[in-house]
Amino acid sequence: MSMTPRGMQVPARWRLLACGLVLMASCSIAAAADGGIVDVHALPQLEGAVEDTSRPDPYRVEYRMPTPEAVTSPAVKKLLSTDGWVPYVRPLEEKSATLNFKKGRQGLSVHFTQALGRPDQSVVYYTTDRIYGNVPFPDGASDIMFDGTRPYLGCIAPSALDATSDFYASQMAAIGWQKLTPETAARWTTSLDETVPNGFRAFYAHADSKEGGFYQQKPVMLTLTRRDDGRTNVDIRVAPFALPSELKADGDLAGLPRPNPTKTARGLGSTSSNKREMSAAAMAELPAVLAFYHRELAARGWQEDGSAPLAPGDEVAIKISTAEETGVLRLGRKYDFTMISLNVQVKESALAARAKAKKEADEKFLVDALGTAKQLIAADEARRKTQAAALSDAPLNTLADSKTPVPLPENAEDVKFEGSDGRLQFSSTSSVTALGTFYRASLKNAGWKEQPSVINQPNMAVMEFSKAGKSISMTVMQMGPKVNVSANGTGLVVAAAKPVESKSAEAKPIQAKSTEPLKPDPDAALPVPTQRSSSGVSSTKFPGSDQSFRKELEASIPAELSDVLAFYRAELTKRGWQEKTDGATVTAERAELTFTSPEGPAVLKLGRARDETTVSLVQRNPQAAAKADIMPKAGQARVMLGNIGPKEASLTINKQTIKIAAGAGGPQSPKGPMLDLPPGKYQYALRMPGQPARTETLTVAAGDAWGLLVGPTGEVLPLQMY
Repeated sequence: MSMTPRGMQVPARWRLLACGLVLMASCSIAAAADGGIVDVHALPQLEGAVEDTSRPDPYRVEYRMPTPEAVTSPAVKKLLSTDGWVPYVRPLEEKSATLNFKKGRQGLSVHFTQALGRPDQSVVYYTTDRIYGNVPFPDGASDIMFDGTRPYLGCIAPSALDATSDFYASQMAAIGWQKLTPETAARWTTSLDETVPNGFRAFYAHADSKEGGFYQQKPVMLTLTRRDDGRTNVDIRVAPFALPSELKADGDLAGLPRPNPTKTARGLGSTSSNKREMSAAAMAELPAVLAFYHRELAARGWQEDGSAPLAPGDEVAIKISTAEETGVLRLGRKYDFTMISLNVQVKESALAARAKAKKEADEKFLVDALGTAKQLIAADEARRKTQAAALSDAPLNTLADSKTPVPLPENAEDVKFEGSDGRLQFSSTSSVTALGTFYRASLKNAGWKEQPSVINQPNMAVMEFSKAGKSISMTVMQMGPKVNVSANGTGLVVAAAKPVESKSAEAKPIQAKSTEPLKPDPDAALPVPTQRSSSGVSSTKFPGSDQSFRKELEASIPAELSDVLAFYRAELTKRGWQEKTDGATVTAERAELTFTSPEGPAVLKLGRARDETTVSLVQRNPQAAAKADIMPKAGQARVMLGNIGPKEASLTINKQTIKIAAGAGGPQSPKGPMLDLPPGKYQYALRMPGQPARTETLTVAAGDAWGLLVGPTGEVLPLQMY
């Protein structure tokens, strides 16, 4: 490819052309004001280049080429080399696709990208690259490795040693470098070692120079050595006596010390990892780096255990150890850097001790969790017995003027009848036994025949009736202080029936709305107004810890939704919570906001019911959940299964059947089954020997963690853990 005159691809309309010429002229003037900055707008471009003039920049040029990068890159390198630019590679960047060039005291960087959506085209970027420590390149030099910030130069001059020495004597002086003598070097060192076997060495210093671009330049050391092929090796670097002899510590990487200054550094692992490593390129001599690690490792409790076998590039390899870890420190030289490699790993004995400690902690956690679950079940059982004792076993009479196909008991409350779908629901203060007796007698008198059912317990009964090809299925279940009755079937279908609803005989009067400003309850764990009709806070905790996985507040407040929303925005902000604006929903009847709190993500939901504002505030602690190993996979929910019953149980969910051994999730079998599910609503069936299958429904969302614990009598206790 050949060079084309500037402006060939610029649009021909005279106004745009005039603006472009004025812009280019201004860029050239700005660049010319600094002799160390190249005028990138005056550089040659490849034939067929289309320059992007939409964003003028005096230090950068961008143009498109109709060829892929693999073709464009060598063509640009050849074009600029022909124009007098000398290509070089930066130390430790041998694999970089960026091209670097030097011409006198000016530097240039060239990089490439693929044109957007066009793999057959490429984009070329010329960017100025100031050289802060200029040194001359011999004409025709090869294998050039250069960094103009220190500076550093390594290359092969095509001439013999004497000719190369003469070149540098004249060209270093032309740039402003002054050769050091023992007298002029006294401010840095008391001795100049200029002896080099089969070569030549000299030291130079450069005064601050605004015109030359030098500022606080450290002295450099020039070393020339004769090669067997008649050429000369060239090495220019900061003089060792100008480098720090005692290194300070920089920030740790992977919990391992690193010195300052370093050109590059990286770490893998952390202080809790079984294996970790740190590598760096220190801008210091090897003895100074070695002294740094002698000091820092000893201060951290590491001891040195002798030499390790040398690997390629090593000059020093030392074994190190602590009570729990072993490792190897390796140091070597590359260019003007000391290369550092520090790798450590946990001893087998320490791994075994850690595993034992983790096992004991897990067992303690599960024992505590089992105890908590037993307490919950016992408390729930006691509460049910207390509530059941308050239910009436007295015989029931039929409610007069009922519009339902089957009779209703006289104390039926919250009746909902959907005749088109054949559904009936209501609640009652009578016991399961009294309601079962009522329906068996009344439906038998109406000609209905009952089918036998194995579920006929004091807290739950299932009844099946049939008559003339029609059927009715009824479930009577104690739910807290009342009994819920639900029925469905073709025997309840009524054409064009209107829904029937009745208000509860024990419905509480609606509390008057508060006219006072909402005030926070100072004793509440989560913010809630003192003007509330009901509230409750629940939490799931890591046993033995004060941190909760999940805290939830539910409340009902006799105030307008807008007032409650304003209250929570103000109170949560005071606690350091930050509201996320994306995805927020606010209407007159509901609101849903997400927050980031100091402990983790949180969600506030507001709604309206019985002329009050309902509140659901959930705060999660991902750190505590991760520590307890209950954190679900991204985008999924986790379900943990346990069984404190005496017999094995099996649970079928999402077309999977999982056997849950007796005691799973307890001290004898600490790792109970776990499964991850996509978000959704799942019906699960629990089966135990000698008992009918129990079917329930579980709805999970992404990020949820639920526990399903099988109790001694076969009931399932669902608990949202996170």
